[in-house]
Amino acid sequence: MTIHFGTDGWRAVISDTFTFNNLRLVTQAIADAVATDGWLNGAGNGLSPDPRVMVVGFDTRFLSDRYAAEAARVLAANGFTVHLAQADAPTPAISYAVRHLNAIGGIMITASHNAPRYNGVKLKAAFGGSASPEQCRKVEVYLNDNEAQARGPNLMEFEQARQLKLIQRFNPIPAYTEHLRQLIDFDLIAENPQRIVVDSMYGSGRGVIRSILQGTGCEVFEIRGEMNPGFGGVHPEPISRYLGALAGAIATGAGSFGLATDGDADRIGAMDERGNFVDPHKIMALALRYLVKKRGWQGSVVRTVSTTRMIDRLARKYELPLHETPVGFNHIADYMLKEEVLIGGEESGGISFKGHIPEGDGILMGLLIVEMVADSGGSLVDLVDDLLAEVGPAFYERRDLRLKHPVAKDKMTARLQNEAPAQIGGEKIIEISTRDGVKYILSDDSWLLIRPSGTEPVLRVYAEGRSMDMVKELLRYGEEVAASVA
Repeated sequence: MTIHFGTDGWRAVISDTFTFNNLRLVTQAIADAVATDGWLNGAGNGLSPDPRVMVVGFDTRFLSDRYAAEAARVLAANGFTVHLAQADAPTPAISYAVRHLNAIGGIMITASHNAPRYNGVKLKAAFGGSASPEQCRKVEVYLNDNEAQARGPNLMEFEQARQLKLIQRFNPIPAYTEHLRQLIDFDLIAENPQRIVVDSMYGSGRGVIRSILQGTGCEVFEIRGEMNPGFGGVHPEPISRYLGALAGAIATGAGSFGLATDGDADRIGAMDERGNFVDPHKIMALALRYLVKKRGWQGSVVRTVSTTRMIDRLARKYELPLHETPVGFNHIADYMLKEEVLIGGEESGGISFKGHIPEGDGILMGLLIVEMVADSGGSLVDLVDDLLAEVGPAFYERRDLRLKHPVAKDKMTARLQNEAPAQIGGEKIIEISTRDGVKYILSDDSWLLIRPSGTEPVLRVYAEGRSMDMVKELLRYGEEVAASVA
């Protein structure tokens, strides 16, 4: 079968593999899996959700609204009551709706930050985060079994399902907004309102930050907030090379700093008044420092293996337990479900903190940035400079290096571990981690992470150094490794 339902759901090229027929097959497998007695299997986080209620949402991609309606038809035909979003909405808003509506699960039609030609399915668990790997494997089992038995999807006419109230349209934004109001200090923001440019990158976060900040006195200028399923021809990913429009808006005086969310608004990026990109590493470090110093919060700190060690230095300073996980927010969510986590995040921009659902949330973190700047009485530049003076310097780059041919992930990992150099850039390697790929940690707290892809001939190389020269040395070593693959 050409469909692979993995731990991050299913993504494929529209009209190639991502078709209405294949979506129906995937949704039927989800319906079958969710209906089993062992679906929760400890993943309900102490909740008692209604086993016959599902939530379906969608982003701004081509045909996403139609795909969502089709998924709702299949779920309704399987006896579920489906709350179907009225319009495109952020993934975290749909995830929160799953918990708020006491649903057993949810489906989000999105390919997140991927190229415009892709669409996908994210499966949500009852607690408001991504479904567990075990739950996703169960979906794939049903997907394969249904194919083997030539069992097609159950279908019900959309209007018939509406009349029977098996499909009910709803707006997820009001409840989500009310929840965010418990996590962000809007009174503080109103005392020192900011001028902000919000770049929604044509994604489903469009209009949300602007509407939530209404009444605070903030001037919000939104760009790329109209419907454009082609995303202007760029990946809707809030990283520096795709944020020229945001830099231009700030340069023309539209705002003092900028916030950017990805295609489904579960990731955050920022830009200061000088047009410097403020990456998720700095955002998470700023947030950790603020939540401890200004709110007096405690709890553990969770970061992925590819995220800045500024977090480690802050955690040591505040005497907070730190957990490092493999790449993927689902690993962070595991900790958020079993202990009190102050903040958790990853280098790609998925960050969440205490009191919220275990899900990366670009809207929440964008609002927290506004609060932090308002509280400081200064600028985002000042905040970042102060952070780096305290726990920096820290320079970061990532490269995806093509290999001449595919290599087995386990073999490349073993080679990187066994053939580790004694030093890079004049600094000794003092620790080697194999939690996800191979990570060399140097004596000055610089590090190099090399993660072989398990699906394509690519080495993903991440480097953080105490200087740009060190970053270049680290990346050079990664390039030598990639070039040595015969």
